[in-house]
Amino acid sequence: MSMNSLKQYQNTSTQTGVVEASPHRLIQMLFEGALDKISIAKGCLLRKDIEKKGANITWAIKIIGGLQSSLNMEAGGELANNLDNLYEYMCFKLVEANAENSVEKLDEVSKLLSNIKEGWDGIESEVKAMSAPQRASTA
Repeated sequence: MSMNSLKQYQNTSTQTGVVEASPHRLIQMLFEGALDKISIAKGCLLRKDIEKKGANITWAIKIIGGLQSSLNMEAGGELANNLDNLYEYMCFKLVEANAENSVEKLDEVSKLLSNIKEGWDGIESEVKAMSAPQRASTA
């Protein structure tokens, strides 16, 4: 399989995953994407590939911005407010990491994001249980 064919397959696979994903899974995919981009940026930084490092950090910032914009500030109350502040902090740290070529700041954001993702992953069964009655009533 050529590299071009592989990329097309990966894009199709990702698009299919997004279309079929539940809202909970979509947020998981955003966490995974941001963590992946930070990891790639770190590798690029260590290899001195500054252009790709910057592009991947920018991509991670955009994904975190997507997570931030998905917060329901009215329904989420204090938790949503805290997450909003944390996402803002992470974006700031990523900008600093990019400007300073700081592996430590990339690692800090990665750890924070991983902790939030772990909590999100932990509520998956609760989310499924909450959506099961809705599916039954619409069937």
